[in-house]
Amino acid sequence: MARPRPEPVQVVKQRRDAALKALVDGVPYSRFLGVTFDRRGDELTGVMNYDEKLIGNPFLPALHGGATAAFLEVTAIIALGWSQLWPRIETGALDPQDLVAGKLPRLPKTIDFTVDYLRSGLPRDAYARATISRSGRRYASVHVAAWQDHHDRHYAQATGHFLMPQPAPTPDRDA
Repeated sequence: MARPRPEPVQVVKQRRDAALKALVDGVPYSRFLGVTFDRRGDELTGVMNYDEKLIGNPFLPALHGGATAAFLEVTAIIALGWSQLWPRIETGALDPQDLVAGKLPRLPKTIDFTVDYLRSGLPRDAYARATISRSGRRYASVHVAAWQDHHDRHYAQATGHFLMPQPAPTPDRDA
């Protein structure tokens, strides 16, 4: 009995990238901020592309603190959502085409989010990576760090706690 041929790597990458893009596009504020994500395997790096509208203090110039906080929060939420989707996509339990078609899962809801501004954000692209400290059925804790020129030189960091979405009730589970 012959094994089926595996899919070409490029097809798998395109499917994963399409699923991630659909997830990110499901958060309208991320489009306003110009946030995109760079995916390397299951690791995500948020990228907030520089735009003049993100400047809060034109005399320095420096990125607006609200834009920085929103960037960190969006990065945390997308990282949590992706961590929930990744295993389901890889096992075939979730079809990425459903995500592209608009059947998006519910995303985690913010309980609290604390931002530490370490230095002024410069007028250039910013990057952020989230580390999930704990992710359970109901609650998750995430740490996010943002940098611009050098990964070890953060300009902001945040810690957030999130309410994880509960699966929709099914008729056989409620009986």
